[in-house]
Amino acid sequence: QVQLVESGGGLVQPGGSLRLSCAASGVMIFGMYTMGWYRQSPGNERALVALITSGGSPNYTDSVKGRFTISRDNAKNTVYLQMNSLKPEDTAVYYCNANFREYNIWGQGTQVTVSS
Repeated sequence: QVQLVESGGGLVQPGGSLRLSCAASGVMIFGMYTMGWYRQSPGNERALVALITSGGSPNYTDSVKGRFTISRDNAKNTVYLQMNSLKPEDTAVYYCNANFREYNIWGQGTQVTVSS
């Protein structure tokens, strides 16, 4: 059974940085999955933050372009989200997602709070 485990969330001041990690286990061929980071804040729907294709091409939602970087290490079955210049509006639960054909898998989420 495939599992995704996120880590790296926490409390950070505005302008600070955090690096989220998502480790996949039970995945037969991690490199074939499109990996994504989504976030959800209270009262809002879960929304895409960034994704990276099996070929390594990244895509970002406009609000994080230039501040966030998604990357993957297929040898470690891990995807990362480097978040810089964090703003209070980035506060949310961040979820990792793995998608390949009919497989769509979610992690349990990690809280990111940006506050002074």
